[in-house]
Amino acid sequence: MRSFGVVDFESSEKSVNSTKPQQFDQMEKLITSHSDLTVFQSAFNTAVRIHEYSMNFPTEERYSLTDQIRRSSRSVAANLAEAYRKRRYPKSFVSKLSDSEGEAAETQVWLRFAHTFHYLNDQDFDSLNAEYARILNQIVKMIRNPEKWSL
Repeated sequence: MRSFGVVDFESSEKSVNSTKPQQFDQMEKLITSHSDLTVFQSAFNTAVRIHEYSMNFPTEERYSLTDQIRRSSRSVAANLAEAYRKRRYPKSFVSKLSDSEGEAAETQVWLRFAHTFHYLNDQDFDSLNAEYARILNQIVKMIRNPEKWSL
């Protein structure tokens, strides 16, 4: 199986920003982009893992399960990025987070189908499903406290 690995958002940001004066090192911990959000990083990297697993799904699943699980998993991260950019409008922010929450739950359903059809073994299913449970937990916390994220 071809492996894309996980994206280390911190090291990619540091290499881009390596010319910053030392006084800004402490500020790098601040969230300045959607890619700084732990939940975004988890959603992105888990979508990459799902893509890798789905490359081994049967070809007859290409336009159904494979396509759906890839779309929904990617949409979680994409909606988080959109939500982050709409955080000055609390209702829009919560709406995009709700979209992301729905996509994460949908991904869990597709994962269950993949497991039921034996495209994912028990360990891989449990790992991915647990990661989506953590992602959902983080999204729900953001939905319940949108004022913490508002501009």
